[in-house]
Parts: sequence; C-alpha cells; structure tokens
Amino acid sequence: IAGSSCRASHLAMLRQRFASSSRRSFARCIASESHAVKMNMFQAVNSAMSVAMEENPKTVVFGEDVAFGGVFRCTLDLREKFGPSRCFNTPLSEQGIAGFAIGMAAVGHNCVAEIQFADYIFPAFDQIVNEAAKYRYRAGGQLDCGGLTFRSPCSAVGHGALYHSQSVESYFANCPGLKIVMPRGALQAKGLLLSAIRDPNPVLFFEPKVLYRSSTDQVPSGDFSLPLGQAEVMRQGSDVTLLGWGSQMARLMAAAKRAEAEDGVSCEVIDLQTILPWDRQTVMDSVTKTGRLVIAHEATKTGGFGGEIAAEIQEQCFTSLEAPVQRVCGFDAPFPLAWEEFFVPNEHRLVDAIRKVINF
Repeated sequence: IAGSSCRASHLAMLRQRFASSSRRSFARCIASESHAVKMNMFQAVNSAMSVAMEENPKTVVFGEDVAFGGVFRCTLDLREKFGPSRCFNTPLSEQGIAGFAIGMAAVGHNCVAEIQFADYIFPAFDQIVNEAAKYRYRAGGQLDCGGLTFRSPCSAVGHGALYHSQSVESYFANCPGLKIVMPRGALQAKGLLLSAIRDPNPVLFFEPKVLYRSSTDQVPSGDFSLPLGQAEVMRQGSDVTLLGWGSQMARLMAAAKRAEAEDGVSCEVIDLQTILPWDRQTVMDSVTKTGRLVIAHEATKTGGFGGEIAAEIQEQCFTSLEAPVQRVCGFDAPFPLAWEEFFVPNEHRLVDAIRKVINF
C-alpha cells in the first residue's frame, strides 16, 4: 500500500479496530504512519525484530537455527541484514541460551532469545524464574537484565502431539518480575513484540505456531507498537463475556457469532493479550455489565491461568455474577496426536459453555 490516501485509509481502519477499548490510546498504538503491507504472522514477527535491530545496534537475536531463518522462518534474512555478530546460532541448550541472554542483557545488550519450541523451555526454567525475574530485585534496583525477550512458538499446530503442542504460560505466571504476552495474529504480533523488546523487564513472548501462516493482516511496515498489559475488546456484547488469548480468539469469535445466530445471545469477546500483568479492569468492567464469564485456553484446566482469572473475578465481581464462571480448557492429560481437535477448546465446547451460563 502506497500513497497518502492509502495511508489515511489504513490509519482509519486501525482507529476503528482499537475504538472498542476506551482505555487504549490511539497515539500509543501507532508509533509511525508507515505504509501497511499484507503480512502473515511469521513475517510480522520478523518485521518487528528487524525494526528493533535497526533502532538499536545493541539488539541481538540468537537461538537454535535462527541464522538460516529458523524452523518457522521468523528470523529470515536477519543475519544477512545485520551480520553474524547480531543474528547467530546457539548450541542445542535451552539453559545455555537463557543464561547467555541474561548475561548479555545485564551488561547492556537488548537480547531476543528464541526457544525453538515452548515445550523445551523447561531446561531454562531455573535461569528464567530464579535469575532473570529476580535480577533487579536482588540488586536493589541497581542492576537489571530488563532488555531481554524470550520468543517461543507454542500451542497446538494440528500434528505436534505431546512434545510440540503445549501451552506453558501458566508455569511462569506465578513468578513476579516477568511479563508474559501471547498475540492472536499478525498485527498484534508485531505491535506487542516491539513493545516487549523495548520493555525494561524480562518478557516471555509466546507465539501460537498455528498462526504463523494462517493469520494475515495489513501490518505497518515500519515502527508500530501496542501497549503491554492491556486487553482488547474485540466484540461488544451484553449477555456474556468470552475471554481468551492467542489462537483461541478465532474460536471464541466463531462461538460468539454462532450463539447470537442460534440463541440470540449477545457475547462480548476480549483478547487478554498480556497474561502477566493481566488487565483486570477491562475484564471486571465487562463482567459487571454482562454478569457472566467464559474463559478459554489450550493449557490444561488444572493449574491453567483461567483459574487465577476465575478466582479474581469471583472475588471482585461476586454481586454482579449471574452464573458461575466457566472454563473451557485442555483436558488434564498429555497432549494427544490423533485427538487434538477434541482436546483443545473448540467452537462446540465453547457454545455449550455459553448456553450453560445463560441457562443457569
């Protein structure tokens, strides 16, 4: 897209998109009036890292296989653009990647470290929760490793089975000092990733890999950011609030449309976007209005972050609730291969939950 009229049209589209959330400032969302280009999500992630590396010569990208573009092509051409000292491969050691990233960030570099699959982030768990998250606190604010972002593909992909399908955000949500982000599509991936890279705190940026090629949008080609810690109201409604993040948002939107068409139920749909810190106020305002809440995530129900949200809403919005909070989640079992579509929350399970809270 080129020319002032096209740019104005694109900005008008973005204004309309973000108007649903009154707490979101348009000025903060649009960092520059750059041309918009159709991108899928892996291209948007690549674009965000390219902008960050052009902006700051101390920004580096590294991880397993990233030098040739990575298994999902998110780092394609970054080595050619910025050189082998700023985009490079690491050994197959997630603990080593995390420790190296913390050290580089502690001495002033802006590190974007890729963990090739979120399922394999657990060897790095100690480094992330005991070192990165606590670095500033233990130094009394005199030292930090805030210029640190861990990118990692996550969640179901259609054929990943038990070792390439997990959603691990709740494992880290119990750790003060971290931020956790999960985008629902290409536009959000670029805007949120740039904010994550610039944030003065360690950020875990989980990318639903099923969206890398399936999610496309008109994305600003230059600098573009979205604020962390703010949910987005994607659809206004009056009868029930539907809340999720990542790849669940498309399914929640489909369930909302079906509930309205078949049952006349008006669903408000909210994308949490940032799991830690999560936007309590936007969710509470919606639940106070609708009186009902359905939460969806792919992670298992027991210990999933939906339980934290349900507890907080029950505590803060008890007198507004017309029905118990419902959670539609992955089952408490290892992630299956042949039965993946039955394991993850789908449109049918979501519509059943909507009907349950409406008919309570």
